[in-house]
Amino acid sequence: MLGISTYAYLWRASDRVPEPWTLPQMLADAASLGAEVFEICDHAPLEGMDAAQLHELRSLADDLGLRLAVGTRGVRAAHLRRFLEIAEALGAGTVRSMVQPADTPVDVAREQLRAAMPAYAAAGVELALETYEQLPTTALVELVETVDSPALGITLDPGNAVAALERPADVVAATAAHVKNLHVKDFAFTREPGWVGFTFSGARLGEGLLDYAAMVAAVAPEERGIDQIIEHWLPWQGDAETTATAEHDWTVHSMDCLKSHLRRTHA
Repeated sequence: MLGISTYAYLWRASDRVPEPWTLPQMLADAASLGAEVFEICDHAPLEGMDAAQLHELRSLADDLGLRLAVGTRGVRAAHLRRFLEIAEALGAGTVRSMVQPADTPVDVAREQLRAAMPAYAAAGVELALETYEQLPTTALVELVETVDSPALGITLDPGNAVAALERPADVVAATAAHVKNLHVKDFAFTREPGWVGFTFSGARLGEGLLDYAAMVAAVAPEERGIDQIIEHWLPWQGDAETTATAEHDWTVHSMDCLKSHLRRTHA
């Protein structure tokens, strides 16, 4: 299914705009754009919500025709248990997280995951660890394979690992068999003024370096029931109004691109 993340509302929900968007506003906007899934990812207030607040949020999503997914960081067993509770309360089938080696070395992460995964499997909730630069993709794949739980897999976001000098195509190839969640955002290099170095940042989908067609061919998200979640790395555009307008444009454009791709594959 096609979805949108809170990361597509990064600036509009921030304190850099006069009236930051609330979570209900984000859900309503995503539904209006045709999203089927909304991923509440790295949204700090979520962890502190009580049962009544989570029930209210789930009811809103149900009314809007949205299925929810959640995202956090870290793999400590107690933290993962809390997010399993949140996922179950929200009817979310996926929890995205990230291994943070500075906090949880891989050997410790392995044992923490082994302790947490039986409860995820029993609940029918999948934990998907994201590709990113702090953990080599080969180490992430090895971790998933050695824990060996049917509920454990990978959130593929090939642009994240570029900072570790990993090629996006290599990240896709290495992880495709284990992907349970797909983040869709484009990215590109631009030269700094004076040709002194580069900036690696976001791009409108289809205008950067992401080979989206090759990625979905390798992962087969539709055939495997894997959500495609739209995110952005949109740089601040100089002022709040221009940035908010660009953020909306990128989201609409990304959704249009994904829908067009699906139409072509079904033609």
